[in-house]
Amino acid sequence: MAGPVTGSPIALTSRAPHVPADRLVAEMVPPPRFDSVRFDNYIPDAKQPSQAEAVQVLGGFAAGLGDVSGTGRKRWFRREAKPAAGPRGVYLDGGYGVGKTHLLASLWHATPAAPEQKAFGTFVELTNLVGALGFQQTVRTLGGHRLLCIDEFELDDPGDTVLVSSLLSKLVESGVALAATSNTLPGKLGEGRFAAADFLREIQGLSAHFRPLRIDGEDYRHRGLPQAPVPFDDDTVTRTAYATAGASLDDFPSLLDHLSKVHPSRYGAMCDSVRAVCLTGVEPVGDQSTALRLVVLADRLYDREVPVLASGRPFDELFSEEMLNGGYRKKYFRAISRLTALARDAKSLVAE
Repeated sequence: MAGPVTGSPIALTSRAPHVPADRLVAEMVPPPRFDSVRFDNYIPDAKQPSQAEAVQVLGGFAAGLGDVSGTGRKRWFRREAKPAAGPRGVYLDGGYGVGKTHLLASLWHATPAAPEQKAFGTFVELTNLVGALGFQQTVRTLGGHRLLCIDEFELDDPGDTVLVSSLLSKLVESGVALAATSNTLPGKLGEGRFAAADFLREIQGLSAHFRPLRIDGEDYRHRGLPQAPVPFDDDTVTRTAYATAGASLDDFPSLLDHLSKVHPSRYGAMCDSVRAVCLTGVEPVGDQSTALRLVVLADRLYDREVPVLASGRPFDELFSEEMLNGGYRKKYFRAISRLTALARDAKSLVAE
């Protein structure tokens, strides 16, 4: 619940942070929301046996990534250690909100290696890292790792596909184990968007690196809950922003315009020290480029557990039917799911 007036809120539209490359590498760990997750506190749905199976398989996978040489030396000093034949990774495939990221973060925590020997990031963060460091330096940086976890593995264009396919092949050659999550099987990524032969060949090459692991279930964020909270009015949102320490306050159309001027790799830094996001005038997003930028911001806010209080239209009306039926529909449904969860979290900020 909001308290007395605390001063002027933060404006996200005034922020355009510079993020050095070393910060991008250092931040490749599970986000704060998943600091405490473990296999032990993942609660499988008794009606979905694939969930309990996933915990068992991933636990064994993590145990197999330990240093079994008995020498205590890091793997890259043991030149005889070659990647085993067959898939060098696991691929968690399932719908929204079934706990894939919980399981992926649990795998990161369970892997017996120092934090600097394992990396965790979204697909977008991985491509941003390559953009910041360059391909060869990224291979050198991640090639000494024992594990690379990639959340939300979704290929948006053939260029990203070739880039990531080449990167993961190099990392597998170096003995890096892979784990990824997505709402699409690895052999089906990009389906319905790109049909070029080169693209499909790269997809099949990526698929060969992973053992698919299906996780069935319903979105836990919406079990027995309404799809999206009813938005507040402008005055309530504004008043709450001024009364909440660390809150930001922005006009939604202005924020969307600002996102076009900031690289998506900086959206996380843009939210530094923000404890609540207050938005007035939420309205449907008009074009695909803007919508995809909003998806990235929603991911960064969700990672940081930042509640979102809004006026205007409910979040399940952000994207048009055409968008929700198009090639990026999985991204948009994820954004709706996550923003809806954050909107529920924000209800406690509003004064009675």
